[in-house]
Amino acid sequence: MSYLIRELPELERPRERFIKYGVESLSNEELLSILMRTGTKAKSVKDLSLELLKTIDINDFATINFQALKSIKGIGEVKAITIMVAIEFGKRVLDKKNYIYQIHDSNDVYDLVKFEMENELQEKFLVIYLDNKRFVIMKKIIFIGTVNNSSVTPRDVFREGVKCNASAMILIHNHPGGSVTPSKEDIYLTNEFIKLGKMMGIQILDHLIIGRKDFSSMKKDNPLIFN
Repeated sequence: MSYLIRELPELERPRERFIKYGVESLSNEELLSILMRTGTKAKSVKDLSLELLKTIDINDFATINFQALKSIKGIGEVKAITIMVAIEFGKRVLDKKNYIYQIHDSNDVYDLVKFEMENELQEKFLVIYLDNKRFVIMKKIIFIGTVNNSSVTPRDVFREGVKCNASAMILIHNHPGGSVTPSKEDIYLTNEFIKLGKMMGIQILDHLIIGRKDFSSMKKDNPLIFN
């Protein structure tokens, strides 16, 4: 018989702690315990949760896939599905804030995209389209792969901007290796987009490089190229 959460001492039960102290008080292990509900014949749900967190770093849950999760001992299909659904639901809830989101500075941009960009294993080129008051109209991934001037075509980027009647755009891409220093290619690409933006009447406000738990703003580091 597997161990249930209700078999834990009352003070150790995550649901009781949630009710008494709120969800923010729960540890990562307690959150997982509530999701998985049961342990195995050999391990309580609490011990299984702790072992899972030792196997997968909390930051890697954002990119874990179903097969990898299901292959972990003690995590069957139902538990894997439950965890994957919870992760996806959380991503969608966080993503909804862009509909009423106004950009004031690069920190606002980072807050908007960090959950979907900083743990990616591939480079992604994402564009945020804004109205004339800097409210987000849309954010869209334009390209996945190695970001350079041949792979990221201005035509695709500006076509979306024209379609949604954007007044400004912010360019964003990640460096899976973690460095947030713009490459020569990044700087060249930014300059080309700024030139084209002036021709198209769509201002390029910034280009962010997203690393692991960090970012750089090309406008902050190289303000002259945005003038």
